[in-house]
Amino acid sequence: MLRGRDEERRAIRDLLDGAGGGALLLQGEPGSGRTALVGYAHRHAADRTILAGAGLTDEAALPYAGLQRLLDPVRDRAGALPVAQRRVLRRALAGAGCPAGQRLTLSMAVLGLLAVAARERPLLCTMDDVDLGDRPTAAALAFVARRLRHLPVVVLLTGAVDTAPGGIPARRLRPLDGHDSRALLADRLPVPASDPVVTTLGAVAAGNPQALVDLAESLTPAQCRGEENLPTTPPPDGALGRDYRARLDRLPDDARHLLLLAAIDPELDAATLVRAARATGTAIEALVPAEVAGLVRVEAHGVTFPRPLVRAMVVATAPLAARRAAHLVLAALLDDGDHRLRRALHLAAAAEGRDPALATELEAAARDGGDPDTRSTALHRAAELSVDPDRAAARLVAAAHHAWSAGRPHRAWLLTRHLPTGLPGPAVTGRVELLRGEMELRCGRTPVALAALLAAADACADTAPDLALAALLRAGEAVCFAGDQYRYADVARRARALGRAGSPPGTELLTAQLAGVAATLRGDHEAAGPTLRRAVVLGDRLTGPDLTPTALTGAAVAALLVAEDGPAHRLADRAVALARVRGEVCDLPRALELRAVAEYWLGRHEAAAETSREGLRAARDAGQTTWAGVHRGLSAVLAAVRADRAGSLRLIRELGEEPAPGSRPDALARWALAVLDLLDGRPEDAAARLAALACPGTGRGQVTVQVMATPYLVEAAAASVHRPAAVAALAVFDRWAHSTASPSRRALSARCHALLAPRGSQAAEEGFRAALRWHPPGAGAFERARTEFLFGRELRRSRRPRDARRYLHDARETFTRLGVAAWAEQAAAELRAAGESVGGPDRSAAQLLTGQQLRVAQLVAEGATNREVADRMFLSTRTVDHHLRNIFHRLGIRSRTQLARVL
Repeated sequence: MLRGRDEERRAIRDLLDGAGGGALLLQGEPGSGRTALVGYAHRHAADRTILAGAGLTDEAALPYAGLQRLLDPVRDRAGALPVAQRRVLRRALAGAGCPAGQRLTLSMAVLGLLAVAARERPLLCTMDDVDLGDRPTAAALAFVARRLRHLPVVVLLTGAVDTAPGGIPARRLRPLDGHDSRALLADRLPVPASDPVVTTLGAVAAGNPQALVDLAESLTPAQCRGEENLPTTPPPDGALGRDYRARLDRLPDDARHLLLLAAIDPELDAATLVRAARATGTAIEALVPAEVAGLVRVEAHGVTFPRPLVRAMVVATAPLAARRAAHLVLAALLDDGDHRLRRALHLAAAAEGRDPALATELEAAARDGGDPDTRSTALHRAAELSVDPDRAAARLVAAAHHAWSAGRPHRAWLLTRHLPTGLPGPAVTGRVELLRGEMELRCGRTPVALAALLAAADACADTAPDLALAALLRAGEAVCFAGDQYRYADVARRARALGRAGSPPGTELLTAQLAGVAATLRGDHEAAGPTLRRAVVLGDRLTGPDLTPTALTGAAVAALLVAEDGPAHRLADRAVALARVRGEVCDLPRALELRAVAEYWLGRHEAAAETSREGLRAARDAGQTTWAGVHRGLSAVLAAVRADRAGSLRLIRELGEEPAPGSRPDALARWALAVLDLLDGRPEDAAARLAALACPGTGRGQVTVQVMATPYLVEAAAASVHRPAAVAALAVFDRWAHSTASPSRRALSARCHALLAPRGSQAAEEGFRAALRWHPPGAGAFERARTEFLFGRELRRSRRPRDARRYLHDARETFTRLGVAAWAEQAAAELRAAGESVGGPDRSAAQLLTGQQLRVAQLVAEGATNREVADRMFLSTRTVDHHLRNIFHRLGIRSRTQLARVL
């Protein structure tokens, strides 16, 4: 099965099923599936005669060699051609060439021969790798391909990405996405593979189908299970490797040598490459054939490989001796200052046997700088070069930590598996347990994570309190993720015991965060507020080694808990930016989650949805399956709030049965379903879902999710058997909201109390009016519109339809402007119940208005006055006034501004 090529297959079928003829050029990298698509066309050719050829490099210097092989089955039909065309064609196919002045005649002869052959049955003519064969053949076929509209002939050509003859429809074969890469690997792997293995292989293959096939066929069962190291490049003896080796073998020796020098150092600049060429007795001009072939591009700022896999395949297919020599050349050219780590890595790549001095240099260079992935590689190699087992173990632990930070959890797992049973000291033991616990939290089993993190805190408490605090921070995340908030008190107690006078700002911030979260969860907002606000202030002042994504996300958590949404967004955004700059991919999913939550509270639902989608991609890329579930759940909630039923349900289906009951993803999915229940008029179902999210009195369940969802719970349960649960949840929400300075939280609290007040009572009306006063102007338009809608509904049900219409109109206008059609329709339904005659928001103005009304509306929307409309339409101003009143009534609007928006 051809994975990820649905559009290309559809295009091929459309050509083959069409009444006339046509052509298609498929462009792609080696291994992208071009040949497989040609085979697909052959299998679906039905009753067409097939003429098939392929460009051969061995015949690239023989003019019309490819054309001769392609047309050989129908050469006997050439007698039907005009004499001049027949003569030129036979001469070219016999190897005598074609004079420049007769190339048009020859091209017409090829077209005529195909037309003659197609009289009996339609033709399918394919030429794979047209760019590898002789150029005259490619030119003739391009000529034919542009002139097939009225002939029953289909021409399918394939070539490299830079094959682009004009006038022929072309499709670029893109790399497979993660879903299709996983499916292809599942088709080919001998045994089912773990999720980290599939993710790693997908990254190595860079979406190349043949690379995925070669990798799958080269794996051992232990590698499939994730118990052994995985390949870092496609196998050089695989089909793709052989293809690249053949391409590279066609280059001169000097070009291949310089290409290898450029490939083994991703940071190589043009000046250093020039020096390397000179040091090996060649000149940079020797690289020209590789540049012409599109394999490499040398520019002032550096050396780039335009095709994703070329760099890896150049290194993988080079002999060991050549690779070692290239590393030594570059090591000799790089200095110990600015390029210390690069130089040490080149020396280490060429080293033989143990070398403790080089291991020490690698460790020191990795400490000085470099991205986490490079540091991990350096420290792993340092461990291999070490003589002292304790030093080797410490370096392996550090390598695993950096691999995790770089978003490579599988590599980190394997590195920790290689550790000896007796680790050198409690600090190293604690670091290993901290790493294992964090990986389990983000990628695996939360109960296992909590045990490992608490063990890490105990191991490091005396010798490395900063590591112990980091472990407790993650342990707090683990209990909140699992819905065991009642256990947070123990985590905070352990953190208090670590307190030291004169701690650096980063440590003080995380200590304050833990204490503040614990106080918030036990409902002691008086104690929590100052502590959390102190953490927010510290977050804005972080510098130097204290400035980390972890510290910034801790400050963002603190800001969210005191409802300082702007600072929370700023801190989370800084954490995202810092993680990206440093390459600390492991911190991105959590930071993006907090940014999305801040955007939700700020009323920026579209921005929150985009942030959560970004978080989902980051979690997938980093192998963090647990946090991918968090982002799916949060995205489902945001889709439901935006009335995107299909999108929300799709995300919930993607969660499947993976989230544990009571976990954060599970609670978010239930919240999303409850919002959909409200949209569909099933408040009882919504209330049941939301009431079950947590038990506030015991601290069990997803208390924080239920607090966020409390306005929906109260709305759903106000007149149901779940009212007591709503009252209890609102009490928790109230204590929190009134401990903050957030007008939006106060507005939601007032709205909830209005919903629980007796219908038609003074308390209900005062509650809604207070909520509208509290809603901050210019922000949170959606929540204000929800309040207006619920107030209008309350007034309408209290038999005050005239008063209700104002609020319902405003709500409907806002919902329409925000693009949430289902909420707008609810407001329209209430307006109709209040005596208004309004059309649904899903009906266009053209459907609701007469032709003349529509023309009047368009002119008014463009800014014309009633007098100007009357003059242009030859009407009286009274008639225009009459039309406008009817237009406003039919569209359910009240102003010219609204009219412009509707149109």
